Amino acid sequence: MKQRRIVVALSGASGVQLGIRLIQSIPKDIECYVITTDSAQEVMLCEAKRELFVFDDSCISAQVASGSFLCESMAVVPCSMNTLAKIASGIADNLTTRTAAVFLKERRKILLAPREMPLSGIALENMQRLFLYGAFIAPPIAAYYAQIRTLEDMENFWVGKWLDILDIQHTLFQRWEG
Repeated sequence: MKQRRIVVALSGASGVQLGIRLIQSIPKDIECYVITTDSAQEVMLCEAKRELFVFDDSCISAQVASGSFLCESMAVVPCSMNTLAKIASGIADNLTTRTAAVFLKERRKILLAPREMPLSGIALENMQRLFLYGAFIAPPIAAYYAQIRTLEDMENFWVGKWLDILDIQHTLFQRWEG
């Protein structure tokens, strides 16, 4: 049986804790390859509490940027509008955007969690373009129907929804039973 692998890129300064929560929630039997900026890396390494393969975003020759490196999915959490625009335009000038380009070309699962608001028309066009190319656009949007009582409940809901998209089982929130 082949080893499950996932790439998680942390793009943008605000919202990095959501990417860390995602990494913490990925089961330890799934290899986790993380792409990060220097500032996010310091926070992540202190808080992740698991074995990770960590790459600086400037290391564009890392194996995760190769189509021959078998990896089933990629999540960019959070996803800055700059990174989203580069991916939508095919600009592959750092490890995050180069890896995303490979995932789109290979038609592998890619999830982008943009977290800015309000959204400009340009951002909406970029999201639509990426959706049409097969990307999942999943911003952290409040879930008032999910009986959220705390910020931790809300983060569990967001991370759980992202794990659902990535086909990773979890028990972070109670599912609707009807």
